Amino acid sequence: QVQLVESGGGLVQAGGSLRLSCAASGLTFSNYAMGWFRQAPGKEREFVGGISWMSNTYYADSVKGRFTASRDNAKNTVYLQMNSLKPEDTAVYYCAARLYAVGYSRTDFGSWGQGTQVTVSS
Repeated sequence: QVQLVESGGGLVQAGGSLRLSCAASGLTFSNYAMGWFRQAPGKEREFVGGISWMSNTYYADSVKGRFTASRDNAKNTVYLQMNSLKPEDTAVYYCAARLYAVGYSRTDFGSWGQGTQVTVSS
């Protein structure tokens, strides 16, 4: 059974940085693309960024140049480095797993973590 556990969320001032982690188990991690999504109150869950099984990365326009996804296959962990944070980045952040290629829609991913809260104060 696939299990994904996010960590690293918290409260940060605008302009600050956070690094989210997502530890995966129950899967051959190196064969999976990992996606990051976020959901703000009253809004749909949206794609933030992703990294394919070959470590190609993809980002939403809203975070391009500020967020960086990376992976450590030896640790079965994917990361999301978030810099220059803005109040509009406030949301619950989720990681998700999909075999091989990155997807951009929540329906592309079959396994999800429980989420970690990121709050950016102005």
